[in-house]
Amino acid sequence: MSPKAIYFFTLLFLACSCQPTDSVHQKTAPVNLIPQAQQIDFSEGYFQIDAATIILSSPSFQAEANYLKKLLATSSTFEIKTNTEQATKNFIQLKEDPNLPSKEAYRLNIQPTHIEISAATANGAMHAVQSLRQLLPASFHQQEKRATWQIPCLDINDHPRFQHRGMLLDVCRHFFDKQVIFKYIDLLAYYKMNVLHFHLTEDQGWRIEIEKYPKLNTIAAWRTEADGSRYGGFYTKADLKEMVAYAKERHITIIPEIELPGHAQAALAAYPAFSCAGETAKIEVVNDWGVFKEIYCAGNDDTFQFLEDVLTEVMEIFPSEYIHIGGDEAPKFRWENCKKCQRRIKAEGLHDTHELQNYFITRIEKFLNANGRKLIGWDEILEGGLAENATVQSWRGMQGGINAANAGHQAIMSPTSHCYLDYSLDMIDLKKIYNFDPIPSDLDTAKHKFIIGGECNMWTEHVPDEATLDARINPRMQALAEVLWTYPQERNFQDFYQRIQTHYPALKAFKVAYGLEAVPAKINSKIENGQLTVFAESNLADLTLSAKWANEKEFQAVQAFPLQTSGEYQVQAKKGTERYGEVISQQFEAHLALAKTVEYQTDYNDWYPANGKQALVDGKIASLNFRDRNWQGFYGNDAIQIVDLGKIEKINSVAINFYQYNNAWIFLPQRLYVQVSKDGKKWQDYGIVLPNARAQQRGKFIEQLKVERPMPEIQFIKVEIENVGKVPAWHEAAGSDAWIFMDEIIVK
Repeated sequence: MSPKAIYFFTLLFLACSCQPTDSVHQKTAPVNLIPQAQQIDFSEGYFQIDAATIILSSPSFQAEANYLKKLLATSSTFEIKTNTEQATKNFIQLKEDPNLPSKEAYRLNIQPTHIEISAATANGAMHAVQSLRQLLPASFHQQEKRATWQIPCLDINDHPRFQHRGMLLDVCRHFFDKQVIFKYIDLLAYYKMNVLHFHLTEDQGWRIEIEKYPKLNTIAAWRTEADGSRYGGFYTKADLKEMVAYAKERHITIIPEIELPGHAQAALAAYPAFSCAGETAKIEVVNDWGVFKEIYCAGNDDTFQFLEDVLTEVMEIFPSEYIHIGGDEAPKFRWENCKKCQRRIKAEGLHDTHELQNYFITRIEKFLNANGRKLIGWDEILEGGLAENATVQSWRGMQGGINAANAGHQAIMSPTSHCYLDYSLDMIDLKKIYNFDPIPSDLDTAKHKFIIGGECNMWTEHVPDEATLDARINPRMQALAEVLWTYPQERNFQDFYQRIQTHYPALKAFKVAYGLEAVPAKINSKIENGQLTVFAESNLADLTLSAKWANEKEFQAVQAFPLQTSGEYQVQAKKGTERYGEVISQQFEAHLALAKTVEYQTDYNDWYPANGKQALVDGKIASLNFRDRNWQGFYGNDAIQIVDLGKIEKINSVAINFYQYNNAWIFLPQRLYVQVSKDGKKWQDYGIVLPNARAQQRGKFIEQLKVERPMPEIQFIKVEIENVGKVPAWHEAAGSDAWIFMDEIIVK
């Protein structure tokens, strides 16, 4: 059946019922599989599971048969028998079929008399079992005990598009009980993902027991919070082996990540001898978020012995083909000022600290390869040359993956633009993830084979508890699951959106506190013919919006209007009769430069474009959320713009809001320098203003820099914003390029 036909049946079904039905009178039942199968053919009738049903299995699929037996027992008043030698009806059979197109392919054929699961390998058999599980009604997932269960008759032929379908879970910034890990292993299996990328070491905590280095668990696993409390924890080897066994039963591979050479401050707090500062250094486990300059010393052979010892114990726990070593965000400040590291550079004939990082990664890779394992690293491992057999995980956009593929290396795509689940919904919503394609459009077709899949990344700096974790991951993870499994021509967002609605009862049964699919609405401004119009639009087709402006008391129907005065616009969404999410608000500022032309003499960074060339005159005032799409970012360079007011005006002030969050390398500018002109050729000084806040000031805050001076007959205004350039020496990421974040150029 075509995707359009499936979509039609899904909509028809949803119009009649919000949950799958048990009625035997319905000739064709809709299916709401996630990920969408490559091919589904429907037939009439149902197969009934009851006390007389038996499970038959080939010896190689016995574990999957036992899994299915236990699964059915959770919601049945009977226990199904297995391994009966033969049967003519009322049976579920798992059998091998080596002729299927891939090792994860399966066929699920449901007839009124029997169910037949065919698979090339046990992986495929497990995928078929999970599809069968999803075909059961919502009441099954809620473990309502019944004497019979019915499944619609159909025939599914299915296989994944990509071999690597994963989710990263960071347990370092915030620690989660092992039961949470089990829950997510179950969810990954349910949605046919096959990798749990387990981020186990960080600046803020070390989460894996290492017997040879006990201080990693007595010191590195714990941090002192700003309020003086002690926070942390770690998984014992027994815990981790239990997770590995649990995952193996569900055909999930756990890939551990041991960060190096950077993101290592927790380990160095326990064993400072492996830092560039030496064993007498006072290093503490970090209690804040950011990038820190304490990294492993590349000039000390004892550092490599320590890491090899650690990785040896890691490999004893995790049988995965791959070990992830991080390799990202490693400031070179310590290496640049370390005698041992500089001697290493000279001795190895290296040119700089970037090549020293390549030396570091390559040395670790050789150790892993010698032990039968392969290395994965973040795309920074490309800098200074790529280790011989490394797989690159591309997070800073797609270019790292493209470069790896062009060099003949495997790549995993998880760009911040589409795959970071710690990003809020206003940055990455369900639709944006669903529309992601891991294959870059500009990658040569012959290189597509090197893109082995993708991951959604759940970093937990701002995820302190299980409920927040659930809401950030779900339902966005399910969207990526379909992206990685189902071919683009078989995908349709509106179809997926309707299917995910039917999965919420099952997620509740999994005890998942799932979140919203999107920010309910966007409040935008549009410039046309010199006029700025404010308007709101729903992010989802099934939402209705109401709004109010400034001091209005009542929410009314949404309508566009020209911005003439400053104020706040608020929008409330509803799904049916229920409120959907919180009220969305946007502050607007009316001023002389509104909707005027801006000439950029330096380009903004593509990561933070805000509203493009209109961003600085679109009336929208940015918030404390630096990802709210109103901040325009300039990375490592000054920002210079010229505003054309369109006619001669008298001005009294020029003001710009700037953002500082030095954990993220965002600093207030050194200064704001403003010039004015009548003709755009001859310029005169208008004023210079310096920030009040110091670069060392922590936290997120906004400071407005404002020049006030009455000036008649002005048409052009030039603003020059001086970047601090490099992150200062006192900072944890000293030497890295610094950001400027600015919003509206407010001219009064």
